[in-house]
Amino acid sequence: MRRALTRWAGRAFLAGGLLLVALVAWRIWDSERGPALEPWHTHVPRAELLGTALAQADWPGWLAAEQTLFDEVTREVMRPGGAEANGALNRYDPASVACPCRMPRDWNRSYVLEPAGPPRGAAVFLHGLTDSPYSLRHLAARYRDAGFLAIAIRLPGHGTVPAALTAAAWEDWLAAAHLATREARRRIGAGLPLHLVGFSNGGALAMMQALDGIESRTAERADRLVLISPMIGITQFARFAGLAGLPSVLPAFAKSAWLGRVPEFNPFKYNSFPVHAARQSYELTQELQRRIHRLQLEGHLERLPPVLTFQSVLDSTTSARAVIEALYARLPANGSELVLFDINRASLLGPLFRRSAETMLERLLPAGPRRFRAAVISNAAPGDAAMTEEVTEPGAAAPGPARPLGLDYPADVYSLSHVALPFPLTDGLYGATPDPAEGFPLHLGAIAARGERGALVLGLDALLRMSSNPFYPYLEDRVASLLR
Repeated sequence: MRRALTRWAGRAFLAGGLLLVALVAWRIWDSERGPALEPWHTHVPRAELLGTALAQADWPGWLAAEQTLFDEVTREVMRPGGAEANGALNRYDPASVACPCRMPRDWNRSYVLEPAGPPRGAAVFLHGLTDSPYSLRHLAARYRDAGFLAIAIRLPGHGTVPAALTAAAWEDWLAAAHLATREARRRIGAGLPLHLVGFSNGGALAMMQALDGIESRTAERADRLVLISPMIGITQFARFAGLAGLPSVLPAFAKSAWLGRVPEFNPFKYNSFPVHAARQSYELTQELQRRIHRLQLEGHLERLPPVLTFQSVLDSTTSARAVIEALYARLPANGSELVLFDINRASLLGPLFRRSAETMLERLLPAGPRRFRAAVISNAAPGDAAMTEEVTEPGAAAPGPARPLGLDYPADVYSLSHVALPFPLTDGLYGATPDPAEGFPLHLGAIAARGERGALVLGLDALLRMSSNPFYPYLEDRVASLLR
């Protein structure tokens, strides 16, 4: 019997080894099919503050290091008219309309928006993975106009070259969030409200920062959290993302360190995506979920400030289910609210919806009563594009009467997306109807791709994904109600 078990174990081990070899071989073959690595894939900036240097930095030191970092990228990576340029759309070509240097302002950098008078409070803005401080500029301006100091920090590895994300860890992103929060509190002093506003991966960091505050790991306690498409959980594939990069330990197979190598035509967001970044985002969400669960069991989540979250029911980047099950189901009755944006049930594409998309809302939101306020933004009436807000108050078993919003779902839009929520339709870069007064030479959100497949250097998914929010006025009004 023992001999038979030994033989079985040996065969299983051999089969597993052969499977691993086959997967690595397939990964090498798949990655080698793609385009060549460009300088922005291979140059890892030396001037980025990471680790101990970042933990010990103050705001002036961070800004000085950031300037040195951008000078390095300009010197080492920017290639005027280089052979690797993709026509007129290459953010690393100073002559391209996609170059940040051609924009009215380089929003890749950390910034501070000062109110007209003495600040009534402060807000720290944390952007998403592969993103930049650009993504939350509209809400930052709204906070400033309400008398708040707004601080948006460029998280380590972002805003420069995609290769920078092969070196930064999630602990570095969190250290940067702490740095910005310390600076916000220093500027406004004690006693004034401090808000954390996080988008996508920045939402996870905002929550981690708040948990650090209630555990006294940091002196800066948040008074309110605003989360937009927060990365509370992501797909299980990211757990094994590190395996996809195994062949890259050999220089000949360096391409396998990348899950995607796409032309860099976006001035304020990377299109290419390294394996390392996927793994870091997964580790961040796992640590966040563990901490939320532990603090709930210990009774410490009672000290968490109220959380206002905006989430599209269809989100292919983060898990909407994790937002509800791993976060909201564990929150105390502390005045938190969840806003869900439904699909367009009056869309001409309605008959083409998968059943899973049609029923996503009812499967996501648990039946009442709940400890949090839930608002559903939808056009539930068949054939009616007019949007309503249907609110279920904490402790209620059923929603109250629907409230008309005076907003319509555009007829050609079947749902929002992960990336759309923080951008109004008039956003100069991502808006479907960009405001010409913003002066952007590039309007990515207004592209309507039509033609034969196979002609473009990137998949149509990148161009067809909704990149602005027709219900942004509602989102901004809900945030503004916290500032009165």
